[in-house]
Amino acid sequence: MKAAGKTVNEILMNLPEDRAEPFNKLHDVIVKNLPKGFEAAISYGGLGYVVPHKLYPAGYHCKPSEPLPFAGIASQKGSINFYHMGIYADPILLQWFQDEYPKHSKQKLDMGKSCVRFKKMDEIPYKLIGELMKKISVKQWIEKYEGAFKQKSKSVRTKAHAK
Repeated sequence: MKAAGKTVNEILMNLPEDRAEPFNKLHDVIVKNLPKGFEAAISYGGLGYVVPHKLYPAGYHCKPSEPLPFAGIASQKGSINFYHMGIYADPILLQWFQDEYPKHSKQKLDMGKSCVRFKKMDEIPYKLIGELMKKISVKQWIEKYEGAFKQKSKSVRTKAHAK
């Protein structure tokens, strides 16, 4: 589901009535705990938290015109989804999050590789999300990204050229 708006504020102002309060609260927690250098921005048509081009001019390898994504939130049909590339890229951070989640929510953790789905708005673990956001600095994220994602794309291109 594409966000309704072309700016961060437009997205926050155009949420369904039943989602506005928890979504805005989640955004506020993320921004409050976002390490220096990351910015709230439009990322792939949604609300993202990114490394801006001024800090990482190369942008995202899949689409260099986009800033390097780190996290995001979206209001989907049946849930508010929270995306965090750090838990996708770092198995130790993922394990920490999975271990901590039951201490902060009665709901079973519903997640994909980098996506956590919150179907019950009153069970969003805001404090845990805040703690998670503090765990990776911009510098650490760029290093992790370059070490994991950019290396994979280079090795795929190298293998393709070797054939």
